[in-house]
Amino acid sequence: MGLFDALFRSSEILGIAEETLEFALESSEASHPDEYMGMLRGTEASRLGLDRDGLVITDVLVIPGTEANSVSATVKTSQIPNDVKSLGSVHSHPNGVLRPSDADLETFTRGSVHVIIGAPYGRNDWQAFDSEGKPTTLNVLDVELPDAEDFFDFTQADIDAELRGWD
Repeated sequence: MGLFDALFRSSEILGIAEETLEFALESSEASHPDEYMGMLRGTEASRLGLDRDGLVITDVLVIPGTEANSVSATVKTSQIPNDVKSLGSVHSHPNGVLRPSDADLETFTRGSVHVIIGAPYGRNDWQAFDSEGKPTTLNVLDVELPDAEDFFDFTQADIDAELRGWD
């Protein structure tokens, strides 16, 4: 396990940014009647002005080549970046059911929090789940999101250190 894996895998998820949740809700509604799917990324709470250790979900990364219809969204796993900040997934259920399907549970192994958004995509039409598919609490936090240019906030030295950890 590399430095970044240890850092981000062991950090507590404090919640999801209000703006990020709104984006996911709006994207889910815009995709209807097809499913919407994305990967959740986080930012260290201290970088968002919070005086706590942990991570806040701040980004939804849509994977290129994702195929969606009214009953499923399929991600080409080869297109998922090996992203040290990936915390889980978000996807919609156009039928409004806020429970993971058997197929959902198979994908919940990547990350520790998974959000299902259901039609009609209102502010309360979502539920978070842990990697085993059990409902969990995910606080909605009013924080200012980092600038888009901070999305790739690592240096070549960071990459080199991570690669050394794979030897």
